[in-house]
Amino acid sequence: MTNSTSDTATSATRAGRREWTALGVLMLPLLLVSMDVSVLYFAIPAISADLEPSSTQQLWIFDIYAFVLAGLLITMGSLGDRIGRRKLLLIGAAAFGAASLTAAYANSAETLIAARAVLGIGGATLMPSTMALIRTMFTDPAQRAKAIGMWSGVMTAGIALGSVLSGVLVQYFWWGSVFLVNLPAMTLLLVLGPFLLPESKDPAPGRFDLLGVPLSMAAVLPVIYGLKEIPAEGWHVQYVVSITVGLLFAALFVQRQRTTASPMISPALFRGPGFAPAVVLNLVSSFAIMGSAFFTTQYLQSVLGKSAMEAALWALLPSVPIGMAAPIATQLVQKGVNRAYVVSGGFTIAVVGYGMLALVGSHALWLVLAACGVLSSGVVVAISQMTDLALSAAPVERAGSASSLLETGSEFGGALGMAVLGSIGTAVYRHEIPSSAPAPAHETLGGALAVAGRLPGHAGDALAAAAREAFTKGMHGAAIAGAVVLAGAAVAAATLRRIHVRQTTAAEPERVSA
Repeated sequence: MTNSTSDTATSATRAGRREWTALGVLMLPLLLVSMDVSVLYFAIPAISADLEPSSTQQLWIFDIYAFVLAGLLITMGSLGDRIGRRKLLLIGAAAFGAASLTAAYANSAETLIAARAVLGIGGATLMPSTMALIRTMFTDPAQRAKAIGMWSGVMTAGIALGSVLSGVLVQYFWWGSVFLVNLPAMTLLLVLGPFLLPESKDPAPGRFDLLGVPLSMAAVLPVIYGLKEIPAEGWHVQYVVSITVGLLFAALFVQRQRTTASPMISPALFRGPGFAPAVVLNLVSSFAIMGSAFFTTQYLQSVLGKSAMEAALWALLPSVPIGMAAPIATQLVQKGVNRAYVVSGGFTIAVVGYGMLALVGSHALWLVLAACGVLSSGVVVAISQMTDLALSAAPVERAGSASSLLETGSEFGGALGMAVLGSIGTAVYRHEIPSSAPAPAHETLGGALAVAGRLPGHAGDALAAAAREAFTKGMHGAAIAGAVVLAGAAVAAATLRRIHVRQTTAAEPERVSA
């Protein structure tokens, strides 16, 4: 038995030069939004010296962007479906540009925190809007798959490039320059967007669910907060309570969406062929990539002794195979390989990457870089195909809501990966560190190295070496756990019937096996 998807080849119109040019315009703000997650990595010391924020203010400067973005994704996706994705995108671009200018010239920590919060609001409008517009502009399945592959690559590259760009700019300019780089791209989008981008929205959206907005934020923010704090602080009561409160509000939000006449997230989305598995497997992909990054960034700096700038530059090397992963996956599916097997293969490649991390010693730069490249490439294969499947399964009028669900799932997955794998690595580290080591050395590798630096001669060197070895073993334990999770995802992807979809060509309708 077969079912046609919402976009069959018989009704699809192939995109031309205008649509591909518009995609290029969309990629610039998308790149900057993803870069803003990591762009403060090297700017924080200069900001601290200039604005003198308190420790709490410094944390908010760094985290407020991601918190606001995660909390508003669902709201903005639903809003774009109602008022128009292009309109929301342009409003968000204007807000993002204005907030970037304010942040660049902020003269107090409070102003910078407020500007970063507005940047998060702008980012929450831009991310689902770009994905939803891709769904609208590229109705031909093969072209849409290529466009989404590019979208996935830009998102992944942006996070890696953000830290490097901030290091270069802070070295040669002042810290505000990391925000000013946003202005040309946002200006270009505001100028060209009205001419190149089509407007699209739900023709019959119903009333906006005002109660759903605070419920969705109350569901997302406490969970994200708790998961982000656990890797660094441990499973303290306040973080467990925070997650529990968020889950309770999540249950209320789901109940609201099931019973209200005009939900922000229509339950019908999850009845689309493959949509629910795509969201879940996309979450697992973020779990894997962020969970590994928690260890590899520390490994490069604290175990191998690289400076922050050196570590960021070395971390660019794995992006070479990552950039080729999504296009290769798209080509395989378009040549007739079942999408489920391509996704399963991507997860299997990522398992190999985690396996390589489990073999890394305390002096293995090239092996850890190779492991990152293999792991990330496999994950990007899965993300690109799951994103395409989810958007193909979602009706065009609900593309914004579908995109926001994917992005929110990614935020949850990333935070969960750092929390779970970070906790496993920390537990192994504390077990392996010598019991005779001072108390701060039992908490983190950074604490151990700080203590070692104050000890005389051989004692300090011995503690530092033991701590680095313990951290490496902790990374091994986390890598094994990550490999197990991804192996389960690979099996699920290969066996779940609802993602057994073969990408169509222009001459052949897309089919879903039942």
